[in-house]
Amino acid sequence: MFDIFHIGKSPTINSTEVESFEEARHLSKTRYCWVLHYLCDYSDFDLLWEPKPWESNQCHAWGSQWQQDSETYLIPKDGFSETHYHQAKIQRVSDKTNWEIPNNLDIGDFDFSWHPDVTEEPYIYQVGTQHQKTGGPRYVVDGATIVKYIGEIKINHVSISKDIVYMIDHSNSNSSNVVKQLETAFDDVITTRFISSYLGTLKRIIRKLDGGYVWVTSTLCDYSNFDFSWHPETWQSTMLHVFPSNEQKFGDTFLINVDSFNDRIGKTELLEWYDTINFITDRSIPRWGIPYIEVNDDSIVEDVKQHNFVEPIVLFTNDTNKEYKIPTTNLWREKTRTVVPLSTGANTTLVTRDAKNHIDTQVYDYPFVSKKFIQCKDNPLDIIFISNGESNAEQNWNRLTSLTTNAKRVDGVDGRVQAYQEAAKLSDTAWFFAVFAKLQVNENFDWNWQPDRLQQSKHYIFHAKNPITGLEYGHMAMIAYNKDLVLNNDALGLDFTLDQEHEVVPILSGTAYYADNIGTAWRSAFREVIKLKDSSTIDNEYRLQKWLDSSDTELGVWSQRGAEDAVEYYENVNGEFSKLRLSYEWKWLNDYFNAKYGTEHAL
Repeated sequence: MFDIFHIGKSPTINSTEVESFEEARHLSKTRYCWVLHYLCDYSDFDLLWEPKPWESNQCHAWGSQWQQDSETYLIPKDGFSETHYHQAKIQRVSDKTNWEIPNNLDIGDFDFSWHPDVTEEPYIYQVGTQHQKTGGPRYVVDGATIVKYIGEIKINHVSISKDIVYMIDHSNSNSSNVVKQLETAFDDVITTRFISSYLGTLKRIIRKLDGGYVWVTSTLCDYSNFDFSWHPETWQSTMLHVFPSNEQKFGDTFLINVDSFNDRIGKTELLEWYDTINFITDRSIPRWGIPYIEVNDDSIVEDVKQHNFVEPIVLFTNDTNKEYKIPTTNLWREKTRTVVPLSTGANTTLVTRDAKNHIDTQVYDYPFVSKKFIQCKDNPLDIIFISNGESNAEQNWNRLTSLTTNAKRVDGVDGRVQAYQEAAKLSDTAWFFAVFAKLQVNENFDWNWQPDRLQQSKHYIFHAKNPITGLEYGHMAMIAYNKDLVLNNDALGLDFTLDQEHEVVPILSGTAYYADNIGTAWRSAFREVIKLKDSSTIDNEYRLQKWLDSSDTELGVWSQRGAEDAVEYYENVNGEFSKLRLSYEWKWLNDYFNAKYGTEHAL
């Protein structure tokens, strides 16, 4: 049997303490000597083992379950030229002497027998947790200042704040479900109402607390799979930690260092400007689903105004067959709680609860609307061609059908109002493009154009080019008529379209060849100038003058006469509405023209 020595503390068997291998060799009276480590279990190790004769000039070393070199050696008394590391392992026993152990750890199953390689320079060895590379125990070698992270072992971190959780209540339908989820992870769930912004709500919560960390959650999120044992890296301990809701980085769940937050928040005007935010990127918390309200293919204004908002966000749509990628709204403050159309005409739109109290006649009464997430086109509008014996009707109809397959036709209906309303009845969409027989449509017109359903229902008047006056505005242009408005239009004013809500769309719909004969040239000019005279604006005064300009062509001359006769008539009746209203009737126009120019030029 060889002499046995130890360095430092005494091992579990009798041995002599020495300070170095050299001292052990000097004191040894046997040709080999053992140098043992005090934390190794030698109960199953054969200290009678001897090397083979050809191994007599080697130092023999045995590692532990952790390291190749564990300070168990058999050393030749006369020195050695190399070290032979044996495959067999000697178990280290658990010891906490060099360990620093923070709170909030489950150390029950952690193996404190781990140790570093004694041949390394001194380090502070940092153990990670299931969440971070910091946060676990630290093995500190005397004199060490540099941290080295250990990847092969981890320890379970428990909740950094397990007693109390605060829940921001958005008064949504899943509030009670969230309470039940949180009660499984925390001793006490304290509810606070959401008012206006997360900044103000968090201030109200944190100012009541004394220190430490606190979780702040939201009734908008499903926490069934969330691990509240999460903790930040050590160097992130004073930061505000924000967990995304779905893909939205400005999420609804926060881990807050109370002291740091109270020190910093007084200087913060917006929560986004908080100087040390840690947006978590490796995990997110799902929000509960968004309810949808099915609406008709018309303005959503009244639907929003009438809806009783339980959820903070609702999807209004009339197309439940399409699949949309619903963006997750940032709810941190009102300006970020935007109304979000998902289709070109806003037929499918996310509306926030905040918007309802602002809306009067249009969703745009709420100032925060974002069109960044439009994903698809709404279904195209019907196209209705309206004709009644015009000389160029067939030519223009054939042109229209060569440009689109979505056209229908109303022909030969007696009376302008009746024709418009018949077109509305023929339409299967809430708006329809009314194409008048004298209009040669623009071959580049975009038939995917959509009305804006965030506005109140209205008609949309496009531009048309007048080949005689050179003007380009809404006269005889294509109109996107709102079907319901058309069917309820009593035509009490001078202009069927202008009698109701309307908007001008400065897109060229075509060229209006209205002067195909003397009668239509005169009649079209007469009716239009009556309306221009009755609505005196700078634009209309300019247009009136263009109608009155002389022309070199015969039909242009009759267009000019119609304009001049309209001015004369307007002044003769002193703009009396009932007299101007007569111009709405074909028979009256015919009689007026025939009385002025004789039957040889009869309309």
